[in-house]
Amino acid sequence: MESNRKSNRQVERALCYSTLEKRPSVSPSVIVIGAGFAGIAAARALHNASFQVILLESRNRIGGRVHTDYSFGFPVDLGASWLHGVCKDNPLAPVIGKLGLPMYRTSGDNSVLYDHDLESYALFDMDGNQVPQDLVSRVGETFESILKETDLVRKESSEDMSVQRAISIVFERRPDLRLEGLSHKVLQWYLCRMEGWFAADAETISLQCWDQEKLLPGGHGLMVRGYLPVINTLAKGLDIRLGHRVMKIVRHYNGVKVSVEDGNVFLADAAVIAVPLGVLKSKSIAFEPRLPEWKEAAIDDLGVGIENKIVLHFEEVFWPNVEFLGVVAQTSYECSYFLNLHKATGHAFLVYMPAGKLARDIEKMSDDEAAKFAFTQLQRILPNASAPIQPLVSHWGTDSNSLGSYSYDAVGKPHDVYERLRIPVDNLFFAGEATSDEHPGSVHGAYSTGVAAAEACRMRVLERYGQSELFQVQPAMVMAPPAIPVPLLISRM
Repeated sequence: MESNRKSNRQVERALCYSTLEKRPSVSPSVIVIGAGFAGIAAARALHNASFQVILLESRNRIGGRVHTDYSFGFPVDLGASWLHGVCKDNPLAPVIGKLGLPMYRTSGDNSVLYDHDLESYALFDMDGNQVPQDLVSRVGETFESILKETDLVRKESSEDMSVQRAISIVFERRPDLRLEGLSHKVLQWYLCRMEGWFAADAETISLQCWDQEKLLPGGHGLMVRGYLPVINTLAKGLDIRLGHRVMKIVRHYNGVKVSVEDGNVFLADAAVIAVPLGVLKSKSIAFEPRLPEWKEAAIDDLGVGIENKIVLHFEEVFWPNVEFLGVVAQTSYECSYFLNLHKATGHAFLVYMPAGKLARDIEKMSDDEAAKFAFTQLQRILPNASAPIQPLVSHWGTDSNSLGSYSYDAVGKPHDVYERLRIPVDNLFFAGEATSDEHPGSVHGAYSTGVAAAEACRMRVLERYGQSELFQVQPAMVMAPPAIPVPLLISRM
């Protein structure tokens, strides 16, 4: 791994410092493609460094896979909604703290396996019987033991395999860890939640790399008022062109030419590409000349998962006052999961969160059908549930602007694929959660890569201008961070 990283850095240096030439002393220009957190962070940093920046976004809104909806009369995040790592080391902490945005801590543990405390939950079987909490705790301990055993399988194997295959091997070696009846169903629920973290099925998640993500301390905090205030703050004063779907990117030794769907063409010294991994995989953006094979391989090798939200708004609360409701079943595919946002917001709504194959299957349904499916799962555990007033349904997998929710390590592919995806190609720079090897799939990971891409782009462009000491990149914020850390507002309503 270390040798691969060294070679990647050598490639990066070669790409960044080739074909340099001095240019007239005019304000340098950059086109940023994609107005999600990464793109806006990059544009903000370059704008603050006195670059001319145009941000092109295919949607008619900013935020990308961050989407705060207000159709219920209050904010609901249909995309990212948590800050993973509620601490001063989180790069978004100064922005959130300065804005005074409250967060609802759903877990004090920075776990990859689940982002909610198991102290406030209610799990039910398919017949509506609540699972005893002591049984859930015991099965949780067994699940942890199974994962420890899969680590032994990983160390013994010369080839990668799926997490699901490794669990099967553990059961062959350790039949005492096999569970039956209700305990087996609870175990499948734990596996379902693990799959939800990666937005992918256990049979596609890499055993070698599933736990390589570096988690910040402080646990997980839900953005009570949504992420929109944060993205709006970062976007303030930027030149953002909505409804501009990029179709082609042509790079020359001294600039880039970006063509959009309506025929308009934009020219600049360089470009920061911050579109989702799913869009890059679809090849809906043409590159001329073609991207190098190693870059195309990185795009192909990294997995992209799907997790959706079906939000059910009710007249009144009729469910237990817990963090979440779960349905245990014979397979992880059949298990269900509802987040209770009444505790965090005071509004009567639940969020059903399918992931992986289940999410893909539900995306084939109409919104009404998807809402009925989620409500049917709720009725399994609460037979007297009242019908929802109005649903909201996300479609991250089929939305042409995203084509997936976030990245994950696929079986047989090395973890350094994130780093290869991040490496620039001449004057094209790449950002987004899929380019973060330490914090993939997170908002702060996307934000950090945008800032890093802006700095790399700044250095590349200004070396051509012969002005590398000028136009210093500033933090990607509208306002300066406070002199002392501002505490994040955490509530346990």
